[in-house]
Amino acid sequence: QVQLVESGGGLVQAGGSLRLSCAASGSTFAMGWYRQAPGKQRELVAVVSGGDTRYADSVKGRCFIYVDNTKNTVYLQIDSLKPEDTAVYYCKADTRDSDATLRAHWGQGSQVTVSS
Repeated sequence: QVQLVESGGGLVQAGGSLRLSCAASGSTFAMGWYRQAPGKQRELVAVVSGGDTRYADSVKGRCFIYVDNTKNTVYLQIDSLKPEDTAVYYCKADTRDSDATLRAHWGQGSQVTVSS
């Protein structure tokens, strides 16, 4: 079972920047960030797998996801923060067992609040 430990988050003023990090206890083949605002469904923010990245339209151009493979850690940098970015951000990591079974692992969640 891969454990994920998130850090970062907090209260940020609109227009500011934030970096979240998520350290995995083992190797993964894909990592990403999702977020869930009050009363809304959890949504994809950004994912990275094998060097390929994908971003939600709402953060394109102001968001950057990258992985430090030496530390099994994924980072999410968001610039030009908006109040609508306020949400709980969750790290997700995908692993594959020796029998090829895919498993998803989730972090504990980090509150990000953007004040206007």
